[in-house]
Amino acid sequence: MGKLEGKVAVITGGSSGMALATAKLFVEEGAYVFITGRRQEALDEAVKLIGRNVTGVRGDAANLDDLDRLFETVKREKGKIDVLFASAGRGEAAKLGEITEQHFDAAFGLNTRGTLFAVQKALPLFNDGESIFMTGSVASVRGFPGFGVYSASKAALRSFARTWLNELKGRNIRVNVLSPGPIATPMQDQVLTEEAKRTFESLIPRGKMGRPEEIATVALFLASDDSSFVNGVELSVDGGMSAI
Repeated sequence: MGKLEGKVAVITGGSSGMALATAKLFVEEGAYVFITGRRQEALDEAVKLIGRNVTGVRGDAANLDDLDRLFETVKREKGKIDVLFASAGRGEAAKLGEITEQHFDAAFGLNTRGTLFAVQKALPLFNDGESIFMTGSVASVRGFPGFGVYSASKAALRSFARTWLNELKGRNIRVNVLSPGPIATPMQDQVLTEEAKRTFESLIPRGKMGRPEEIATVALFLASDDSSFVNGVELSVDGGMSAI
């Protein structure tokens, strides 16, 4: 029996990278998974890769109407949620002095606002005693030049977790933050130059990026009963980068 046997999981931004690897592992461990993505083609490819026990719902996690449509689909098809992995997020570099309103709004609209409303809209379907976790970033504690807005949008999630676990303690719902370090994903290729990648790799003790599958196994821990006494933490999965 898998660690998530019979569970229903929702993963936002699940059509690529870390979230896709997580969705695949969750299904292998017995869950039924709903994933979202903005591009239908990528979403269809993700569903095909996962192969079974998965529903893809096209939508932007920053768009509240799209979130409503996601949870209406979950309610119609399964009627409950046991695990929410609010993973949709994005960050592009802009140094102080170059930051625009559009840059700020895009980062906070998806990473912070989108996460907040994904959690809030999931709650009516959520089973007591289950698990919510969000994708943070070790950038929120390191201060990398050019990533101030992104880092701040992710730092807010740590605060959310502290407050929400207290507000949800009567339902015994755990709330945690999974904060990856540099992970080799298609999105990373879009936002980092080769020079920036080499710089980040130099900060990791083993000298190379993490893999999406290495995030997925930690997500499985947070989703399953293995983490039943883990609540309100920010778990850095960064190969030790933030520790040195």
